[in-house]
Amino acid sequence: MKSVAFPNQKDSGLNEEIARSVEISHSVLRTCDVLKCFHSSEQPLGLAEIASKCHLSKPTAYRILVSLVSGQLLERRAKNIYSLAWDTLRRKRFRLGYASQSEEFSFSRMVSESIRTSTYDAGLDLLILSNQYSQAKAVRNAEVFVREHVDLVIEFQTNEGSASTIAAILTNAAIPTIAIEIPHPGAIFFGANNHRAGLIAGRALAQACIEHWDGSFQELLLLDLPMAGSIPRSRLTGTVDGVRELIPNWAAQKVHYIDGNGRFESSLNAIRKFLRRNASQKILMAGINDPSCLGALTAFQESGRSHCCFAVSHNGSLEARRELRREGSRLVGSVGFFPEQYGEAVISLALDKLQGRQPPSSSFVKHKLLTKQTVNSFYPNDSNLAFGDEDSLLYSCR
Repeated sequence: MKSVAFPNQKDSGLNEEIARSVEISHSVLRTCDVLKCFHSSEQPLGLAEIASKCHLSKPTAYRILVSLVSGQLLERRAKNIYSLAWDTLRRKRFRLGYASQSEEFSFSRMVSESIRTSTYDAGLDLLILSNQYSQAKAVRNAEVFVREHVDLVIEFQTNEGSASTIAAILTNAAIPTIAIEIPHPGAIFFGANNHRAGLIAGRALAQACIEHWDGSFQELLLLDLPMAGSIPRSRLTGTVDGVRELIPNWAAQKVHYIDGNGRFESSLNAIRKFLRRNASQKILMAGINDPSCLGALTAFQESGRSHCCFAVSHNGSLEARRELRREGSRLVGSVGFFPEQYGEAVISLALDKLQGRQPPSSSFVKHKLLTKQTVNSFYPNDSNLAFGDEDSLLYSCR
């Protein structure tokens, strides 16, 4: 009589594992057959048609279809009607171009670091070029982005005169654009609510004038940046409106627009010249950004006339926050733009645009006034930073 070998427990478990593996493979193959139906036809398919083509029962075909919808490879168009989820299947790793304003200013460095971080977190590629605060360089950078075939450009440059040229270059190449701070034709705008920021600054300046000078002043100096155009300049017209709200009866001839070029040294020299020919003892001053205002305050300090002025600025940069904490400073406040938060908002707009959603044409920063009393609540960890470490604020600010 021929003996029969019975498998031991170990062999039995192995056979079951193999059987399960074979079953799983058949399931995967059936799923692949279902997907092949869709790749051979871009039209939506019904459950009965899919079951027939794949030689499956309707319950089995239905289970596979539900799983593919859950995995975002198929979309359910109607009852028992399905199509490929093209948004998922065609998704690629987008490549963005970012033209930074300049590495000269801590504000623009913070914007750049924020965009780099948010781009990395979103799993996107980023080509970074610097506009170097130059109109010609910004135009050349736009041409580079076209040659590099980037999917979207984030443009941060200051000169209104080059905005239309840059926009035309990118539009002709069908590259969508997000413009930071300076509007560009056809681009999505992200940046300051300029008049609103100016109102906040003007009210703070007027309040200081009321508290210390009984609401009386002789001059209102506005450090301008003409090349940026009328939109950023509305920070300064907003400042005038804010002062007039609280101090309504003063003459318009007291207002002086002075070109500080948005820079510390240029503003320092411009206010030095002004003070040499002006002996006023009660001067209110507003800068279009922090560097211009801080340069102007340095000119007052050099001349021994710090007591003759009160000032407000815009951006809320690290340098302005340090000045607010300085004993005896005449800086009343800086309107915060929170550049460390730009990246998250801008990359969200970029993804909406690239993935076929329609983002708003304009999105604005929510401004808050930083003062001696509030600066520590907004930036409690400034004291832990060495000068130049502003990039670390991405992880330390409120």
